[in-house]
Amino acid sequence: MTNWAIIKSGSKQYKVAEGDKIAVEKLNVNGEKTVNFDEVLLLVKEDKVEVGKPLVEKAKVKAKVLENFREQKVKVVKFKSKSRYLRIQGHRQNKTRVQIEKISAQIPK
Repeated sequence: MTNWAIIKSGSKQYKVAEGDKIAVEKLNVNGEKTVNFDEVLLLVKEDKVEVGKPLVEKAKVKAKVLENFREQKVKVVKFKSKSRYLRIQGHRQNKTRVQIEKISAQIPK
């Protein structure tokens, strides 16, 4: 992995390289459309590193939307001993799977 970047999507940060498939928080895009992530926090191209303050100028990551899906169910259990209190609840998070196509930016020499 010579070229990679750290992007921000939603409230999370992801380390991505060209060709990677990642699952991000749900994006409001259907079908096989392209998405541009403009919030690039760090960019590594060959041996040069560009750290954003807070974002890297004129850097974009282009990705193709593969699918919208829901994660596996997470069980939330509330329990109090000796009082017969037990509550079980489930939660499934909506996610979008994207494939990184291109990382583009101009790194000064």
